[in-house]
Amino acid sequence: MSRSRVFAFAACLLFACVPGLALDKPAADGDLLRLLAVTPSAQSQDYLRNKQQFQLHTLLTEQRHPETMDLSRRISGDTAAGLRELFAVDRDVVKTMDAVAFDPARLRQLEAASKAIQDAIRSGHRVYFYGTGSTGRLAETLESSLWRPFWERVAKTPSWRRIERSLPGIGDRVRGEITGGDRALIASLEGFEDLQLIGRLQLQDNGIQPGDVVFAVTEGGETSAVIGTAKAGAELNGGRSGMTWFVYNNPDKVLLPFTRSREVIEDPRIAKINLATGPQAITGSTRMQATTTSLYALGVVMEDAIHHLLAPVLTKTELRALGFDAHATIASRLRQFTTLQATVAATASRLAAWTERESSTYADGHHATYLAGRALMPVFVDVTERAPTFRLAPLDRVDAKERRSWIQVWSPTDDAASAWKLLLHRSFHGLDPALYAKPFETRIDDQWLRAAAARSLANAGAEQQALYDLSFSPRNLQSSGPTAGDHGAMILLGAETPSPIAGKWLRTFGEHGASLSVIHVGTSPMSKQSLASLHADTTKPWLLDVVVPGRDDPLELNQVIALKMLLNAHSTGIMAKLGRVVGNTMTAVQPGNLKLIGRATFLIQSHVNTVLASEAWRSKHGATPAISYADANAVLFDVIEHRASDPALAGSPEVELAIVRILESLAQRRAISWNDAATLLRARKLDAYLGDYDH
Repeated sequence: MSRSRVFAFAACLLFACVPGLALDKPAADGDLLRLLAVTPSAQSQDYLRNKQQFQLHTLLTEQRHPETMDLSRRISGDTAAGLRELFAVDRDVVKTMDAVAFDPARLRQLEAASKAIQDAIRSGHRVYFYGTGSTGRLAETLESSLWRPFWERVAKTPSWRRIERSLPGIGDRVRGEITGGDRALIASLEGFEDLQLIGRLQLQDNGIQPGDVVFAVTEGGETSAVIGTAKAGAELNGGRSGMTWFVYNNPDKVLLPFTRSREVIEDPRIAKINLATGPQAITGSTRMQATTTSLYALGVVMEDAIHHLLAPVLTKTELRALGFDAHATIASRLRQFTTLQATVAATASRLAAWTERESSTYADGHHATYLAGRALMPVFVDVTERAPTFRLAPLDRVDAKERRSWIQVWSPTDDAASAWKLLLHRSFHGLDPALYAKPFETRIDDQWLRAAAARSLANAGAEQQALYDLSFSPRNLQSSGPTAGDHGAMILLGAETPSPIAGKWLRTFGEHGASLSVIHVGTSPMSKQSLASLHADTTKPWLLDVVVPGRDDPLELNQVIALKMLLNAHSTGIMAKLGRVVGNTMTAVQPGNLKLIGRATFLIQSHVNTVLASEAWRSKHGATPAISYADANAVLFDVIEHRASDPALAGSPEVELAIVRILESLAQRRAISWNDAATLLRARKLDAYLGDYDH
């Protein structure tokens, strides 16, 4: 994206967010729609009339970040430079961590959260983390990548019996839940996140009782399911202070206009942890900086709580052996993030080789397979989040007739049940229709949300576990094993060494002509034994070894966060190189819930009006009135309907189809069809098409 188009888009963004202002006088309502022969659907009219609370383009997390405005163009010519742009945005997380660490009031909030966890555990209660989408995966990461693995490691030490006597059942005291249950880890379940009701029902489903501590986590601060959880937690604990926590990443002032957010922010029963971070590297993609901020902060709180729980039970020597620094505080741990961020950002030049390798794999029509053991959860999270962010097919089911997903995640296990156990460190949890079906039927007034929730419930049960196999099994090898041109990436975390199964995986992929990469993130370099095992055969994989400073990392939080930031930049860089990003906007977004419908509408309006305001457009076509939000929304719902019924449109995202059809129809002063727009997008990517109006 050129500098002139960057400034024009920013101006459109600014004026569109201020009521009553526009770059150009908007077209009279209906002029564009008459040209396109589009009649606003009942659902579009309902969205504009009744769903204003989900039109969220004023939120800070929905704005464009100046560091990455030209990402799509930059990374196409220089991969390392594009990755450096992405890593630069993580410096905003550093600023947030430092701001909290040096603000006594904000720091006291985190210390109080740690104390609440300690008190709950000591009194035999539980801690419940809940989120939707990215924050749901954050919640499950806190449980299944930090809490449970830590206690499994501790259980192998001589001090375990004393700990068990003092803190019985400690390993099961934290629960992380995603909206929709564990099936939603794979792909979002449409309609669920827009319901406060489901947050309440899942809290009940998980057996959360009075005295349990509830953390409701939402990047935007407006997610209905999370807000429902916060309200239910406050009611459950009778309004007791410090029992229910609301964690979010937008400033209060931009959230207060939204009723549901205001109700939580102003509720004295609910403690607030505001971790406002700013715009994301990819506009609205809160899987990146917002989730990094909340995961690190809550991980530090959890680590601090465990340290205080164990201090009366273990000696200083035993605590040190587990990785605890006797002098560590929440403030000191937050301040360490700056070194962590700098370490990861320094990998850009080396990481570029892997990003280019995997990008080329997909561009050539081949597939990638990731293998991860201790790193399985962060790897799985990054891979599954690529689908909704960049409009990819989700992971294939075991009964798939053909491979649709570009990528798959395997673990060094030989059966599906073992793989799920390695991912979750507990049993799979699905939603039981017996608990949810009746409330959905009787307590959801909106007909579209009620229908969406019913459809999603049919795909959220415990039976879903059997439909996905994450193992290195004979079945997976037969159905989706490697072929020449594919790519295999092994991810190692901490002191992990490649297991015999992992070695077999490397040999198998190498023998079939797949390119191979090994990525290790730990507090020390890979051991000589590990390096020797990687080169024991003729296979010699490309290696990236990232050493995270500091050995005081008892939950492996620093290593998990470092790997997360690395994978986020890598996967985003791949998709930007493949044209799935325009500038730094996710024009391939799938409008599957009310928030994403609003985001898609605003992207259509913003990109079209940026072009209409350009000198290139004016000199060629004359002054053209800006399109309205209502027009953009009507066109969006029209393309959603056409795309669902016409296979010829399936290869192009709704937002991109809408932008091209609107602009071409205005340019030609006649309506082109949706198929014409799809043909244009097959010939040229949207970024190149919009580039015609850069000057």
